[in-house]
Amino acid sequence: MKQKELLIYLCITVSILNIFAILFSAKSHKTEKVNIPSKVSVNHTPSSSDVYVPNSIELAGETTPIQRNDVKESLKKELIVNTYLHSHTIQILKIAPRVFSIIEPILKAHGVPDDFKYLAVIESKLDPKAISPAGAVGAWQIMKATGKELGLEVTNDIDERYNIERSTEAAAEYLQKAYKKFGTWTLAAAAYNGGSAMIAKQMKIQKEENYYDLLLGEETERYVFRILAMKQIMNSPEKYNFNVKKIFLTEPTQKVEVKGSIKSWAEFAQSQGITYKTLKRFNPWLRKTDLNNSRKKTYQISIPVKKELY
Repeated sequence: MKQKELLIYLCITVSILNIFAILFSAKSHKTEKVNIPSKVSVNHTPSSSDVYVPNSIELAGETTPIQRNDVKESLKKELIVNTYLHSHTIQILKIAPRVFSIIEPILKAHGVPDDFKYLAVIESKLDPKAISPAGAVGAWQIMKATGKELGLEVTNDIDERYNIERSTEAAAEYLQKAYKKFGTWTLAAAAYNGGSAMIAKQMKIQKEENYYDLLLGEETERYVFRILAMKQIMNSPEKYNFNVKKIFLTEPTQKVEVKGSIKSWAEFAQSQGITYKTLKRFNPWLRKTDLNNSRKKTYQISIPVKKELY
């Protein structure tokens, strides 16, 4: 009996000690302070970042009224959008020298300011195979009817809207006409997006002749600022944290004339020492696997000089 009582007593004593131990531990954890050494910095990722806005900027030699709040804010918006679309902007910075080497001399030959190469940037990211939901095609995003009006061949066999040289010539022609109509390159750029008829109508309704004073649809109202933003970023990429050291090199080509029909473009490609895939890479405007060419028209086919690279 005494042994039983002793065992019970020991159990009670152990239980009481455990309770005190638990209470003491909880109290010490509650009062304990976590000290961060003064030399250790805690980094936090900022929830938002600002962008650099230049004090002055021009489009085709025409001064942008950056001192105006509405203008500055509109430009800043597009700078933010394109700065933080990292993958798209990096790809543009890498491909631009290659495409600009083709576009720049054509614009110059047609009397169109060099800044309009940035219009092609915002239209298609310089992709000659780009297609919009509305059916606009190529680096300059030309609609089918507009392409035909500008003298481009748009058929089942051939679609020159995909031809970087021919489409640049057509875009330059449109911009020249718009410039002669409105008197400023800024309005010519807006007309490229919204159409000359729409711009003329709004100028008449609003009794304004300056693009920056016109109330337009959102896309056209942003259009010039998107061009300006890409011009700014591409000319000063380091100010927007872009450090693209390796670009896509230019691809020298030679022209081969085709005057008759082509039974198979694949066979034609092999006769030139390249694959059908490479032929289409340099001539995306060839839309079928053959060419009827009943009118015996002459076409200039681009063949890479360094065939071993493809």
